[in-house]
Amino acid sequence: MITSLLVANRGEIARRVFRTARDLGIATVAVHSDADADSPHVREADAAVRLPGSSPAETYLRPDLLIRAALDAGADAVHPGYGFLSENAEFARAVLAAGLTWVGPPVEAIERMGSKIESKLLMAEAGVPTLTDVAEPTEADLPLLVKASAGGGGRGMRVVRRLADLDGELAAARSEAASAFGDPTVFVEPYLETGHHIEVQVMADRHGTVWAVGERECSIQRRHQKVVEEAPSPLVERTPGMRERLFDAARKAAGAIGYEGAGTVEFLADDAGRFYFLEMNTRLQVEHPVTECVTGLDLVALQLSVAEGAPLAADPPESAGHAIEVRLYAEDPALDWRPQSGTLHHFAVPGVTAHFTAAGERGLRLDSGVESGSVVGVHYDPMLAKVIAWAPDRTAAARALAGALAGSRVHGVHTNRDLLVRVLRHPAFLAGETDTAFFDRHGLGALSEPLADKDTEALSALAAALADAEANRAAARVLGRVPGGWRNVVSQPQVKVYTGVTGEHEVRYRVGRAGLAADGFTGVRLVSATARAVELEVAGVRRRFEVTAVGGSVWVDSALGPVALTAVDRFPDPADQVAAGSLLAPMPGTVVRVAVSAGDSVTAGQPLLWLEAMKMEHRIDAPTDGVVAELPVSAGDQVDVGRVLAVVRTAEEGS
Repeated sequence: MITSLLVANRGEIARRVFRTARDLGIATVAVHSDADADSPHVREADAAVRLPGSSPAETYLRPDLLIRAALDAGADAVHPGYGFLSENAEFARAVLAAGLTWVGPPVEAIERMGSKIESKLLMAEAGVPTLTDVAEPTEADLPLLVKASAGGGGRGMRVVRRLADLDGELAAARSEAASAFGDPTVFVEPYLETGHHIEVQVMADRHGTVWAVGERECSIQRRHQKVVEEAPSPLVERTPGMRERLFDAARKAAGAIGYEGAGTVEFLADDAGRFYFLEMNTRLQVEHPVTECVTGLDLVALQLSVAEGAPLAADPPESAGHAIEVRLYAEDPALDWRPQSGTLHHFAVPGVTAHFTAAGERGLRLDSGVESGSVVGVHYDPMLAKVIAWAPDRTAAARALAGALAGSRVHGVHTNRDLLVRVLRHPAFLAGETDTAFFDRHGLGALSEPLADKDTEALSALAAALADAEANRAAARVLGRVPGGWRNVVSQPQVKVYTGVTGEHEVRYRVGRAGLAADGFTGVRLVSATARAVELEVAGVRRRFEVTAVGGSVWVDSALGPVALTAVDRFPDPADQVAAGSLLAPMPGTVVRVAVSAGDSVTAGQPLLWLEAMKMEHRIDAPTDGVVAELPVSAGDQVDVGRVLAVVRTAEEGS
């Protein structure tokens, strides 16, 4: 019997496993890097052990430190979560050798599925349809997909459309795979421009019972990493006989390796319902909550039960209803999905009915690794939370999830929230037309547009200015009872300038006996104002704007859409100015490769260097044709956000 469980992971998945362990009366042990010392998963555990350092290589990828932590804390079992060492056979073997219970599949099963190259051969032998690897690519084989053999999650994965690019993409994929998984091995297979990413959740015990619990569709992806997941799959729902064939293939895959515990068999399918084996993840998947919502199962509880040797029932429960999950990331989709870092000043999702668990026929579930005040660092994946809606039908689930996201308060870092809402409300998504080319087909630019339009942003800037005046009045030591911005005889207007996504907003307004008069606004009346909330009547309709200010950053939330603003300093420091043509580090990270030298001529879009942050490589390109005037960094340099990486000057600027 498991009495104390260490989760060899962090963030959201650690909190998820702890939730079930607490429900079962099992003590919990957290591990944490220095960067995670104040994280929610550390505070929620019964005990916590420090892993010195901050990078994954120093901490969560160290089997010796993790096993020592379990023994020191008195744990008798280890749950690996997902990512990091969750599919590392040597770690599983070391856990067992230390006399601990491994909450996962047999070591041999991990080994046989640990290499995507070998696993495809094994699946072909078991009668599971597979894609053929490309050993010596030619023009006829294009496009190609380079994949990491030892990992997933989109890391170490590259699409190649020109043979001339193959060597460079292989090098980049190997570098990323080595950083993320400790194994640089990659392989090449055909790339299907459009397809459906369908996976089957399996659960097996050591007594020979294998469940195909249900399928999930995870086709909407960025950088080959899932963004929206749902159960059941719209494709499978409309394709007669496909579910039975999928489940049969998944059970064959699990049976071929003597599988035990929770796992996922992933397939790539076409519109006709033909499918091909991609990989088997020998762990719990990020998207497991949608399966839990439609089946009522607790997959973590089943993992623990199987690890203790208990048998499964003969068959899994039937699925009912529909569940959709989105991954809320700290990233900017409009800037090539660039990860963001910083302090999450406020984080709240309205209408949440469950945390890390699901019950009933409908609801809203939140599985998050962060809370208000959390710091989003650069060492780990930028996922903040998973938000899941489940309802009797797909349309109801999509509507509820979109509404909750649109009304969420996410202050401090830029996120993909607006894109997720636009996806969930898109006619093609609602029609079930979800394949891997969704963003290409419907335009990432349009889907990335903010929910608040230019007029809403301008109105929000007015609300921010009025709230700022009220904050100043509340802090005033004299005449504190006089309304902010009020004049007995109106003379000059109050002026406040903000920048937002749509541009700069100069707010000029007066508050006198006749009320509010704001330049550029007609039919707007001030109803009430405090430092935190402003109510305006706009064309006869009352609107409430909630305002949160931290330093020069302001967030304004209303039913018209969330708005993030930056107050423009009236007297900027000249030292903050940078030379024209400067390329600044968008986030803290490490320069891993440099492709040019000072003095080189470059063309717009040409790669200059690569920056590694948040377990991914980010390419820094030349913004225009010109000459590299300055290159103050080299490979291996650690850079902070805002650091000048290079200066590219046009011919006109250089003359």
